[in-house]
Amino acid sequence: MGAHEAGREAARVKIVEVTNVDFALRHFILPLMRGLRARGHEVVGVCAEGPLLAVPRGEGFRVVSLPFARSLNPIAQFRAFRALVALLRQERPDMVHGHMPISGFLARIAARVAGVPKVAYTCHGFLFNQPGPVLRRAVAFVMEFAAGQVTDVYMTVSSEEAADARRWRINSRATPIGNGRDPALFRPDPTARARIRAELGVAEDAVVVVAISRLVRHKGFPELLAAMANVKAELWVVGERLPSDHGEDMEPYFARCGLGPSLRRLGYRTDIPAILAACDIFTLPSHFEGLPMSIIEAMLTGLPVVSTDIRGPREQIIDGETGFLVPPATVAPLAEALGRLAADAPLRARMGEAGRARALAHFDEAAVLAHTLDLLGA
Repeated sequence: MGAHEAGREAARVKIVEVTNVDFALRHFILPLMRGLRARGHEVVGVCAEGPLLAVPRGEGFRVVSLPFARSLNPIAQFRAFRALVALLRQERPDMVHGHMPISGFLARIAARVAGVPKVAYTCHGFLFNQPGPVLRRAVAFVMEFAAGQVTDVYMTVSSEEAADARRWRINSRATPIGNGRDPALFRPDPTARARIRAELGVAEDAVVVVAISRLVRHKGFPELLAAMANVKAELWVVGERLPSDHGEDMEPYFARCGLGPSLRRLGYRTDIPAILAACDIFTLPSHFEGLPMSIIEAMLTGLPVVSTDIRGPREQIIDGETGFLVPPATVAPLAEALGRLAADAPLRARMGEAGRARALAHFDEAAVLAHTLDLLGA
């Protein structure tokens, strides 16, 4: 064994990646787990049980299910915390890396209680920056502040929230890492476009707007459905409501939107690259976000993006160049932006090309993962 191989062998560590639900682990954390394993480390995933864990388990990762709950219910959270402390004492990892507000808080506190040498956190969006009751936001801030004091490596996907973490003294070393997707997977694909449209019976010259997200209120579906009534295009909605999602049911909005056959609900899909390639415009009119993966995927595919002028999307989209930013929770500006793109194919092409170039420069998964792994010291 050469000196380089010996150094790599000596540096091997055991890392526990903790998130809330199977959807997050499958779609957000799995690429990082692959990167850690590629560098020779032992990786264990931890989250609530769910069907999407079949993917990482199928790749040979060990994923332990714990009773995480996406709520501030103290009894449920104490149960999850106690189970997590027991697991960490059993596993004796070298590092715990937490994700998402509540599971990330529990992961970091449990790691310190269990005596884990190194604690890392990636913030995918601060709850205290989200609309909601003042008490809930205050509790969220206290949690972030307390856990921030025991975090060795503090990362955020959004530059704005890294600045917030430093300004509010949550963690003075907060570093933005961004998000990324694989440009070899998400790309313009005429073959996939023709195949998907043929499967769905959609004409090649039909303009298609696509929204890909969980079916929850803060993703802006009521505004989008109302806006599409004034847009000459089809709307494809990809996604579903997770069992752990809270808040208002979106089904009544879909039932009364009046879009008829111009609305297609495709549910949860595993062929998102092909779906995006078959569409013309991407939209995500959310009320709050971290740094949306779906926008990156759309930009890499060469689609112009219409989103809201909020944290996250405004770091990704250049208004008027790669798409349009509109005020959150409003209908008329959203309808105007979507309608303008639907009516102007050359504009769609220009913005799509500019968006792909920007995504290649700033949101390449390999570069983001390499930066993350270096910050973790892995």
